[in-house]
Amino acid sequence: PSFFPILISDALRAGPLTLLRATQDLLTKDIRDALRNVVTPTLLVWGEYDSLVPPTFGDVLQQEIKDARLLLLKRAGHVVMFDQAGSKLLAAGKTWKSYAESLPSVGYIGADQYPYVRRHNPLSYFSDVANSSVQRLNLVPFTQFGADLTNNQLPNYSFVIPNLNHDAHDCPTAPSGCTNAQKLSTADAWLQNNIGPLFNNPSFQQDGILILIFDEAFSADTAHGGGHVVALAVGPGVRKGFKSTAFYQHQNVLRTTLDALGVHSYPGNGGSSADMTDLFGVAPPPPPPTGCTAIVTGVTVCSPATGSTVASPVHFVAAAKSTHPITAMRIYVDNISRFANNSSSLDTSLALTTGTHSVVVQAWDSTGAVFKTPLTIHVQ
Repeated sequence: PSFFPILISDALRAGPLTLLRATQDLLTKDIRDALRNVVTPTLLVWGEYDSLVPPTFGDVLQQEIKDARLLLLKRAGHVVMFDQAGSKLLAAGKTWKSYAESLPSVGYIGADQYPYVRRHNPLSYFSDVANSSVQRLNLVPFTQFGADLTNNQLPNYSFVIPNLNHDAHDCPTAPSGCTNAQKLSTADAWLQNNIGPLFNNPSFQQDGILILIFDEAFSADTAHGGGHVVALAVGPGVRKGFKSTAFYQHQNVLRTTLDALGVHSYPGNGGSSADMTDLFGVAPPPPPPTGCTAIVTGVTVCSPATGSTVASPVHFVAAAKSTHPITAMRIYVDNISRFANNSSSLDTSLALTTGTHSVVVQAWDSTGAVFKTPLTIHVQ
């Protein structure tokens, strides 16, 4: 980006002596007293993974500058104006998990271990996942899906991958030695036993969307890069018995799922692809509201309850109210900012370590007034 030539040019013009003195000043001088003289409303923009100047410095600046707000950009580093801000789901504050059958362990990004193959788990290749010890926790074995479904803890976006024995690619117990009919029968039984219970989930029945899709056709069918594949959409907003005549590819599925979640920024070819709106008759249904309402002025935390024992990732749901518009909310865990948005409510999940944590959910209104609700939770 053009920023870096400018940076280099400025450094050359300043000369090594000036750069050395500036560095010494940054490391040795305490400017907190001067910060208290700043009276102009200030927006501090920080990268969540800034290792050069960590976000804790942003917290200090926010405390010292009157009416300051700290905006933490998810997955960004030090040069926030050019950094890749992470996957579009994370940038929009949405939760996600990749549930991969036979995945050797949580966060595994290693080589294939039959019947698991990494090439069927695309989220494991994303740099903002593979390079983050926190985001890799969202790569989980499929055994976690049933538990999350039972406990009503499914994320906003779930990517489910059967292993090679159950995805109609290989035979039920080996790579080969059976008919295509046996492969499909096994895959059908797997779906019925493992995905069928999703249809009885109240949240899914309200506005969920399930898209079942194959990645490629028979080897002889290479039209448009991968051939003609089956794609099924299921959900309360889907037109029953409808069969589209439109030409759709994987990027159309990407665009449709993101729009359904209210995420209107798209990676890759998703931005130039059309929604599969004919499947719904109208635009895909909007994401559900948090269900959490602030009745009185301040921050209302609906989940988790203070003193409760919860599993990681911890699902946080909260809302804020003031006589003026709420402009931002944030979650602090053990005095470290872990989530922020520019809304009057939040609904997100955070991966937390085992043990007791002090949490503060904070909100600001348009006048700069601050509202806080502290709680203590135990993660097991």
